This record gives sequence, C-alpha cells and structure tokens, in this order.
Amino acid sequence: MLSYKDKLLNQDGYKVSSINSFLVAANSFFEYMGWLDLKVKTYKVQQETFCPENKFLTKEEYYRLVETAKETGKIRLSMILQTIGATGIRVSELEAITVASVRNNSIVIHNKGKIRKILLPDGLREKLLCYIGKNGIKKGAVFCTASGKAVNRSNIWREMKALCKKASVCESKVFPHNLRHLFATVFYGIKSDIAKLADILGHSSIETTRLYIRTTDKEHREQLNQMELVPLW
Repeated sequence: MLSYKDKLLNQDGYKVSSINSFLVAANSFFEYMGWLDLKVKTYKVQQETFCPENKFLTKEEYYRLVETAKETGKIRLSMILQTIGATGIRVSELEAITVASVRNNSIVIHNKGKIRKILLPDGLREKLLCYIGKNGIKKGAVFCTASGKAVNRSNIWREMKALCKKASVCESKVFPHNLRHLFATVFYGIKSDIAKLADILGHSSIETTRLYIRTTDKEHREQLNQMELVPLW
C-alpha cells in the first residue's frame, strides 16, 4: 500500500485529491475486512493562500454585472446582486430580506441552528425601499418569483450566467456564492478583523472564513516581489 501510494503520486501523476479518495476507499475496504494493518494515511494538503485568477470576482466586474442587469431591464436581479454583495448573506438567506426588515434596517437570519443580525448599508436600504415602493410590495419577502415564491439559487444562478457576455465578465467567476466572497475580501481589506468577519458571515470556524479572503495568485506574487528579499547584485 505504501508503494502504491508513492506510485500514484510520483509515477502516475495523479492529483493529491484523487490519490486521497483512492486511499479512503481502500482503507474502508480494509476496515471492513479487518485488515487494519494495511490502512495508510492520506496526504495532508495545506490550504493555498491564494485563489485562481479565473475564479476571483473583482469589484469592477461586480459593478458591471449590476449595471448590465439594470440596463437590460433585470431590475430585480440587479437588486439581488447588490443585496448579497453589500451584506455578504448566503443566497438561501435572501428570504430574510422582508419588507418589515428593510424598514427596520435590521435583518435577522436563522440558519444552521444559529441566529445572527445583519445591518443594511444606508445606500442599499434606500434602494430597497424604492424597489419595494415601485413594485407595490406590501409585506413578506422582497424578492419573489412571478408565482409569489421566494427566489432560489437556481433562479439567480441562471439569470447571472445570462449577464456574463454582455457584462464582459468571465463565466467561471459568476455565481451567487462568489458575491459573498467579494464582500468578505472587501470588508477584510478595510478592517482586518477576521473574527468579526466570521460573525457577519455566520461561520462557526475562522478557518472557513480564511478561505473567503484569499487574494489571487497574481496579487500574492506582487506581494512577494514587494518584499525585495532577492538582492539585485
């Protein structure tokens, strides 16, 4: 098994994630058979400190998505993008954005057995109140489908993908959860308080929050170059 593990990595060229899945499957079989002496440890992989460039949504690209949605008549989508982007809530938590909560300027979210309070930026609250007034929404969830049901992830994902080409944004960057990552990155850039950010995002572990504030490999390389620890002579 140790030779097999080494061969997968150094000869066959499998990715570590694939190798680990093979080893987990083998270990489960050995445990079932009672061959505990054949079980081997999986490879430990340290989390990367940066994320791929083609997955990182910039603030400028986010602005283009919001503006394109507005220009093409997708006002609801434009407001949803701004609401997730400016609060960092999960797309599944959009139903907590109700007429009453917007008027009270305080969103109470119940998720994963936890309750947390979210404040709305002044500009977003004003836009939401205007949206509520123009659409004659009297009560309940602000963002609903034509049938009156709260919008869900698939509705939003599909509409966001349709914006990509017109907004000149790479499709691989455009999905609802990436707006949450954008919020985390911008917030942490202003106030480097990961504990507070974890509370806002509703994370139980700061380790999870760390994944949200990774910069791109390009930015990481620039930071390394700025250190100037390689002599020029």
